[in-house]
Amino acid sequence: MTTFDKREEGFEKKFALDEELKFKAEARRSKLLGLWAAEKLGLTGDAAAAYAKEVVVADLEEAGDADVVRKVTKDLADKGVSVTEQEIRLKLGEFLAQAVIEIKAGK
Repeated sequence: MTTFDKREEGFEKKFALDEELKFKAEARRSKLLGLWAAEKLGLTGDAAAAYAKEVVVADLEEAGDADVVRKVTKDLADKGVSVTEQEIRLKLGEFLAQAVIEIKAGK
């Protein structure tokens, strides 16, 4: 194996690791958003955890954040909870930062 091949293999491994960490961070972010929304919906315990899982699954429907924002916005609106799309997107940013810190800390 040449030095170039070893270097290429190293870049491929780093890319795979980065993608895995990105996936984990986004899933954790969606779970945190789901728990936040569940609280606003008055859900607690197992019901809140189940709702958070629904939000994580919704995030897998399409690329980007639109699917999660759409689900949470609709669910909150259906229950008469007034939260704007902008507020949800701000929470997504906050929760992503929190998720990255938690993952790097090994939580």
